[in-house]
Amino acid sequence: MASVTIRDVKKSYGDLQVMHGINLDVNEGEFVVFVGPSGCGKSTLLRMIAGLEEVTSGEISIGNKVVNEVAPSKRGVAMVFQSYALYPHMTVFNNMAFGLKQAKTAPDEIDRRVREAAEVLQITDYLDRSPRNLSGGQRQRVAIGRAIVRDPEVFLFDEPLSNLDAALRVQTRLEIARLHERLNSTMIYVTHDQVEAMTLADKIVVLRDGRVEQVGSPIDLYQRPANAFVAQFIGSPKMNFFQTAELAKNASKKLTAAGINSNIGLRPEHLAASSEKDAIIGGTLDLIEQLGEYALVHLNTNSGESFIVKMDVPPEVAKGAQMWFTANPDLVHLFDQGTGLRINS
Repeated sequence: MASVTIRDVKKSYGDLQVMHGINLDVNEGEFVVFVGPSGCGKSTLLRMIAGLEEVTSGEISIGNKVVNEVAPSKRGVAMVFQSYALYPHMTVFNNMAFGLKQAKTAPDEIDRRVREAAEVLQITDYLDRSPRNLSGGQRQRVAIGRAIVRDPEVFLFDEPLSNLDAALRVQTRLEIARLHERLNSTMIYVTHDQVEAMTLADKIVVLRDGRVEQVGSPIDLYQRPANAFVAQFIGSPKMNFFQTAELAKNASKKLTAAGINSNIGLRPEHLAASSEKDAIIGGTLDLIEQLGEYALVHLNTNSGESFIVKMDVPPEVAKGAQMWFTANPDLVHLFDQGTGLRINS
């Protein structure tokens, strides 16, 4: 395994600059997830690490070696793509062995590596099958196995679960987490799904418009988002935002002291039903999503802004009814209306 160091990396396509001076440290053995909306640059950054995209300026190092001019095959990385990219005319064994054969690895060594990887991924019984006879989840495991046999310094995953159905995504996500524990390898993983990011990562890198918005552990980003963008991107459902004017008249001084230039962020799971006297915010009931273990209650403030409350038991009130909610002041987030930056400790 190896560390990855990125220093002031920029990427342009002609006059269009898409990456704006990225600085990042990935430690040895760390599982780092790049997350952000479509078009934020996460896959471009991953491909620059892999050598599949050229760096316009700046440096990328793997271990202690700058790799800007190093061919992809010489960087000590292995990449798992979204599309599996398996050869349909080859067996699972030959798909996994292909890169080793190209590198003229000894046949006995190829056999050992393939069978060891197949055992780790529980696909030993499929080695003689062709990809068309496998499920989507099994094909993705073969693609991961093809990366494992190369014994890379760094694993790169580019949205590997996006082609799987919901149940397979959960299963394969768990397999990737267990794989990281077994191999103790450096892994960099790209996704737009913040649930994948939260459950897999040692460290999350939130990207927007080719810039790093925040780097930290999942719990750091959840509890102390650096700005309004991160606050709403991390967490499901996303954080509610209120202006001071929307607060209940008797909201605590700690909240109203934020002033007219602040937005107040409250996560749906941190709001609790209360009396009007004790409330921070009120709203009229619009919709209830009953999801079994909890309900998502959609409401509108007097000014027409929508917000969501996550409740263990759905309220027994009619649509249009007025409801009131309170929250622990320690769980309230304050953001500057102009810059979006967090302003409370």
